[in-house]
Amino acid sequence: MKPLGLPLIFLLAVGVLGVDRNNFKTCDQSGFCKRLRPFKPEKSQYTLNLDTVIVHGNVLSAEVTTANTEAEKKVPLWKYSLTLSALVDGTFRIQVDEADPIYPRYRTQLALDGEPKADGLQLVSKEGGKLTLTNTQGHKVLITAEPLKFEFLDQNGDVAVVINENSQLLIEPLRLKREKNDEDEENAEKAVEVEEEGTWGENFKSHHDSKPRGNEAVSLDVSFPDADQIYGIPEHTDKFALRTTTSREPYRLYNLDVFEYELDSRMAIYGAVPVLYAHGSKRTVGVFWHNSAETWVDVVNYADGTVVSSLVNLVTGGHKRRVDARFISESGIVDVFVMLGNKPADVFRQYTKLTGVAPLPPKFSLAYHQSRWNYVDEADVRGVDENFDVHDIPADVIWLDIEYTDRKKYFTWDSEKFRHPAEMVANLTAKGRRLVVIIDPHIKREAGYFLHEDATEQGLYVKDKDGNIYEGWCWPGSSSYLDFFNPAASKYYSERYRFENFPGTSKDVHIWNDMNEPSVFNGPEITMPKDCRHYKPPQDGQDGLASYWEHRHIHNEYGLWQIRATNEGMLERADHKYRPFILTRSTFAGTQRYAAVWTGDNAAEWGFLQASVPMCLSLAAAGVSFCGSDVGGFFKYPEPELMTRWYQAGAYQAFFRAHSHIETKRREPWLYEPSTTALLRDAVRRRYALLDFWYTLFYEHTLDGTPVTRPYFQEYPNEEETYTIDDQYLLGDKLLVRPVLEAGAKSVKVYLPGRDTNTLWYDVDSYQVHKANGYFNQEVNIAKIPVYQRGGSVVPRRERVRRSSTLMANDPFTLVVALDANNTAQGSLYIDDGETYEYKNNKYIYAKISYEPKQMTYTLVNPSAQFSSRAWIERIVIAGIRAAPRTARLHHGGRSTALQMTLHRGNDVLVIRKPGAPVSEDWSIQFAE
Repeated sequence: MKPLGLPLIFLLAVGVLGVDRNNFKTCDQSGFCKRLRPFKPEKSQYTLNLDTVIVHGNVLSAEVTTANTEAEKKVPLWKYSLTLSALVDGTFRIQVDEADPIYPRYRTQLALDGEPKADGLQLVSKEGGKLTLTNTQGHKVLITAEPLKFEFLDQNGDVAVVINENSQLLIEPLRLKREKNDEDEENAEKAVEVEEEGTWGENFKSHHDSKPRGNEAVSLDVSFPDADQIYGIPEHTDKFALRTTTSREPYRLYNLDVFEYELDSRMAIYGAVPVLYAHGSKRTVGVFWHNSAETWVDVVNYADGTVVSSLVNLVTGGHKRRVDARFISESGIVDVFVMLGNKPADVFRQYTKLTGVAPLPPKFSLAYHQSRWNYVDEADVRGVDENFDVHDIPADVIWLDIEYTDRKKYFTWDSEKFRHPAEMVANLTAKGRRLVVIIDPHIKREAGYFLHEDATEQGLYVKDKDGNIYEGWCWPGSSSYLDFFNPAASKYYSERYRFENFPGTSKDVHIWNDMNEPSVFNGPEITMPKDCRHYKPPQDGQDGLASYWEHRHIHNEYGLWQIRATNEGMLERADHKYRPFILTRSTFAGTQRYAAVWTGDNAAEWGFLQASVPMCLSLAAAGVSFCGSDVGGFFKYPEPELMTRWYQAGAYQAFFRAHSHIETKRREPWLYEPSTTALLRDAVRRRYALLDFWYTLFYEHTLDGTPVTRPYFQEYPNEEETYTIDDQYLLGDKLLVRPVLEAGAKSVKVYLPGRDTNTLWYDVDSYQVHKANGYFNQEVNIAKIPVYQRGGSVVPRRERVRRSSTLMANDPFTLVVALDANNTAQGSLYIDDGETYEYKNNKYIYAKISYEPKQMTYTLVNPSAQFSSRAWIERIVIAGIRAAPRTARLHHGGRSTALQMTLHRGNDVLVIRKPGAPVSEDWSIQFAE
């Protein structure tokens, strides 16, 4: 069905005919991108005033000016304040702002996880127009005063990152619009006399942007010597390794609601995380562009065949190993973090030290989720729930989209279709299942709706350019949008999650924040006008344009403010006892601290299944490991083969949810032919068998900040063949996943990394061992999911089939030990109650597992941590063992017990049955030949 009673643009927006590119800007249609992209001066106009340099603690501060030569008499001398900060873990920060701006320039507020920790900074020399500084880890920074340039050296003394080598640093100073007869002498030099087209307003289609502050864009170029590839800046449907944009559109970072987005595209979609990583055999480094405005990013990889050879020779001296990038943002200050790695895991960790790690999620959220727009009523929910049991398919979560509400009014229930929400939730929780409901940021403008009445009365909405409540169109029709930048609005919104304010909910009801780019169906580019006004804390002497932030300043950060308020509300509703689960579509730096992310409104096509892998790899590298796609595709209907392959792929992605559009044919697993249902059941069961492995990976992410889902080059940084692989990936450092992404496949190409280290890989189905030697062809049938366990690893599994993960809490474990070339292996296991914060009070189990030819040990990392679990080790499978030990004895609690073993000579697998070892205490198994 189509929603009724809404304007034509609404109906066009929800059509399923594919994206209309005309609704979204190109660089030439985005005023600042068109203006700044051609800016390529021979020499930078910025000069560091060496007489103003001060180093105090970890910060160098100085004045920067623009050139003011005789040839440039008409250009005023602009002054800027520069700071260079040394931060812990090999990171530096550069900030450049106007020294005396007419209005404060916006500084992104929520991306960082607190104030970055300082390192020491020492000024080593100041001669020849250059400064040399060093941090405590031996990294050096060379600053050339004129023209201004920054060179960051690695610990070997080689140049790793260069800032402004291409002279594209630019900060458009804020100016006043000169009115006729303007006699204000004090600000005359800051007034624009000859107005550049678009300075005080721009048009796109039927929309006008008033631009009351005029042009205020910033730009910065970054060079990466010796880099082979560059990655990051999600969210796009392009390859994981970014491609040269010289003759193409730049990558765009601007959170937008793009129905049926294009594949293989640099267009903006739902997320914008402005972090780049450059990798080569020498090092891995990164830069984080700390800016929440619309941003375009150009990339030039000099090894790319699309870059003309004369330019390659000029810039690289013929070596070809170098990548350049350039950020262009509509507003803000220059604020960039340089992360010097030097290994991939180091730089990924450095980024999450800045923006935060994903917190340990509730365990159920790593299991299987069943969703649809929409399950019609309570009977429909009950039927879906019961059919999982009838067909013996585990499931942990049922989702409700917007139709559960009272006519699109959030924090309400449809009084006819969902008359007994508390009972419905209780029926789910009795089986260990949960409910997720959707809450979007748009608020229906309806008289009598408590949320709209309160927001209007208390001034909690975003304002339009004239200071009145902004009104746009979204699912409810006429809507306004909460201004989460206003502390009163965030507090009010958070309080709506209290159980007494949202009757029918409980600790087992979790939240989906969708449409939070924000999506505005009748807005420019289906989003909020840039000249809308957001709250700014009042300050003395600041009025007019200085008294609020424009939406252009904060756009990419808007959804982050919503999910932060959602997170706070869910914590407070249960006195901070239970971990919340939140799913968001809008994504920015720091999103991982509050929510999981999915890849948005995809379609039931093989191309979208294929795109889900590099999209989630890119997000994981940018801190967001908790990523997945709509299994089966949101639009259209997946035929059995595609549905099967998508379930198989989804079972090995962090967020595993099937979801579909309201107008598509129902596609719950049991609605296919029995043979297909059996395959989908098998894929889901595979996920549940590895839940504790996933849970352990996410716990370890909280410790080291590295991605859960990893590109090959993270673990094999010197293996150049891995640098562009993005159709297969690693889970931690233990499992290799090559999902079948092609229709009708009889075999797939699998790359096994680790040739130089004699790495072994074991097929998880047969335990057949493969020596790492690059690509090989893996035969597949429709039931085969190519997954391999690295030799030298231990992976925990639970094999009992239950309705939900909650019911598995005390089930026994199987430990799969895959031996390396030295007949050794290591692994880990993390266990807690799965839902509370009691693990922060030392109520958890975290054990390291080690195998050597003469013994296997299970050792608690923190013996003072105590958690009661009735789970035990039911079976140990040792793959790659060629000669069985004569005896095996379990040593635990002062006792020694003989164990039974069986050697399967066909695949060199030794099985130890029912060792009966506990998971909550240390133990060892001694082997004798």
